[in-house]
Amino acid sequence: MTGPTDIVPDSEHRGLLGALPQRGRDLVQLARFDRPIGAWLLFWPGAWAIALSGRAFARWELILWFFLGAVAMRGAGCVYNDIVDRDLDARVARTRERPLASGRVSLRLAWGWLIGLCLIGLVVLFQLDRLAQIVALASLAPVAAYPFMKRITWWPQAWLGIVFSWAALVGWPAAAGRIEAPMLWLYAGSIAWVIGYDTIYALQDVEDDMLVGVKSSARALGTHARAGVAGFYLVAVLLWAAAIWSVRPEPLALVALLPAAGHLLWQVAGLQRGNGADALMRFRSNRFAGLLIFLACLVVGTAS
Repeated sequence: MTGPTDIVPDSEHRGLLGALPQRGRDLVQLARFDRPIGAWLLFWPGAWAIALSGRAFARWELILWFFLGAVAMRGAGCVYNDIVDRDLDARVARTRERPLASGRVSLRLAWGWLIGLCLIGLVVLFQLDRLAQIVALASLAPVAAYPFMKRITWWPQAWLGIVFSWAALVGWPAAAGRIEAPMLWLYAGSIAWVIGYDTIYALQDVEDDMLVGVKSSARALGTHARAGVAGFYLVAVLLWAAAIWSVRPEPLALVALLPAAGHLLWQVAGLQRGNGADALMRFRSNRFAGLLIFLACLVVGTAS
């Protein structure tokens, strides 16, 4: 488990990133390739769907394509988000050194980088069948709207859940060739999970968000943030249990979810409001939570 001392600021250069020339560092940072947690979180719901459909081994190459797509499209989403939020980012301590907000990267270069990343996503799209392609393309509207949600609603985390969980809706028809109930339960559970973990993430910025007028679930929940996260995580586990039950209606199958549920409980039990390093560490631990859910789906899907 990553400790708080390993957490670095959003703009810090180190390791391979620090060895790159300035322009390379800026492009890597703009797409957040140096912060791979977002790609993992985008990837896992699609992998869950493929695994629970029972085709993880038969369609192993599909999982790899989904991972490439998650890396490229998460990068594209970050670039787009920074284009929209460049003025807000310049007013927040954690983000003011981002390439666009600081002026190190021009708006024209950022748009070019965005198009390049989207072309990689297009290559991945061509690997899917027609139904999965249609479902994937339907995500473009909510993705485009997401950066504006923090100006409109106190719950932009809910919109992020809709966007970041979409791979579950794509993964199932990509593997199974049709739309079925388990993927909908997985998708709904993922939305609740995203709201929970992104509320933890938003705890880092509560004070800055208040100053610049940015809305978030962390601000909406206030002193009840930990209880709110616990509630969303509970809903997520129940919905994932419904997905597993719809594939294999046996109580023993639900036992596969216990490790993931235990990990989410650990996140909530030790969550410290006002401790940004602790919040970031617990947020990042969700890549492990995603792996535990994948393993649960793999066991149940393979055994069904």
